[in-house]
Amino acid sequence: MGVTRLLPAAGIITVLVGPVASAAAQATGPCTTTTFVTDPRYHAAIAAAQRTMCDSLAPKIPGLQVAVAVDGQLVWSAAFGYADVARHARVTRTTMFRIGSVSKPLTSTAVVQLVVGGKVDLDAPVQHYVPSFPQKPWPVTTRELAGHLAGIRHYQGNEFLLNTPYPSVTAGLAIFENDSLLFEPGRRFSYSSYGFNLISAVVEGASGEKFLAYMGAHVIRPLSLTHTAPDRVDSLIPDRTTFYDPDTVHGGFQVAPQVDNSYKWAGGGFLSSAEDLVRFASALDHPGFLPQSALDLLFTSQKTRDGQVTGYGVGWFVRTDSLGHRRVFHGGGSVGGTTAFGMDRDAHVAFALTSNLTDAPLGPASRILPLFVTTGNPRGP
Repeated sequence: MGVTRLLPAAGIITVLVGPVASAAAQATGPCTTTTFVTDPRYHAAIAAAQRTMCDSLAPKIPGLQVAVAVDGQLVWSAAFGYADVARHARVTRTTMFRIGSVSKPLTSTAVVQLVVGGKVDLDAPVQHYVPSFPQKPWPVTTRELAGHLAGIRHYQGNEFLLNTPYPSVTAGLAIFENDSLLFEPGRRFSYSSYGFNLISAVVEGASGEKFLAYMGAHVIRPLSLTHTAPDRVDSLIPDRTTFYDPDTVHGGFQVAPQVDNSYKWAGGGFLSSAEDLVRFASALDHPGFLPQSALDLLFTSQKTRDGQVTGYGVGWFVRTDSLGHRRVFHGGGSVGGTTAFGMDRDAHVAFALTSNLTDAPLGPASRILPLFVTTGNPRGP
């Protein structure tokens, strides 16, 4: 199988841009930009994107990374602010952030690999692969889980803040496995990270490998995602950022509470970097790492039982933009992390932005990917 290789340009440039733009930014200082890769063909797009980062994002967030790839080539990679505010340690290209639900596209890659290999039937009841999962009034399938159509509930109460170690994927299912389904599977779309936790158990049952071992051997290492890993609290991960919450009392930021994401590796438990994420997306831009049949599964919207398009395939949101281009994307929210991630499949542009702040206001980041399609792309839109 072929693997898309990102080809970075040489050179690292550090730039201080402008004064502090917000009182909330006093903890981090000016818009401190370290540029690792800049392709001169995209000068206009990069300049506009950097203005967006410095004017609208960096003043409100302790630390960020951004990366853009076009046709599998890294054309822009930059970091803003601090991985550790107290120690004045800047974000680098290898800093690892909690990516939250962007873990779902990673997990879905494992699922479609197993489908192609004949080890997973998306329409078989999940008990075929996870016999311990309780029977429900209706069958629940992996396809429904991967499209948020299964009726599995999402987080409740303070579950998002869990700081309890779970020794295995199946142990983590205890949080929700005995709860009733919200509806008959297939009837409607209802987003559920717990559905993806159950998918990780399907991966284990179908492959005969532990979920994290499978992800390492078949997804992370083959794609050279050297700064992507499970967020293990019991392990020293040198490039892992400090995680922050907004300080709603005094302004600025405060260190986020400790959490243990071992209950939700598949749905929200990975760390990664912006460069790794665009490398991952670029590998799915064309057949190679995965065959066309697997890409079609990932990027084709599922439908409810009555034929309503959900806008979600297998682990990816799917849309058509104003140019008629096929856009696939996912956001990720974690304790101490917010991520934006997506790809224009027709312009072959991949984009990722990672941050170390809970509920970071990443809305302006939506302007960045289109810049590399219409402003700076030498081939035009």
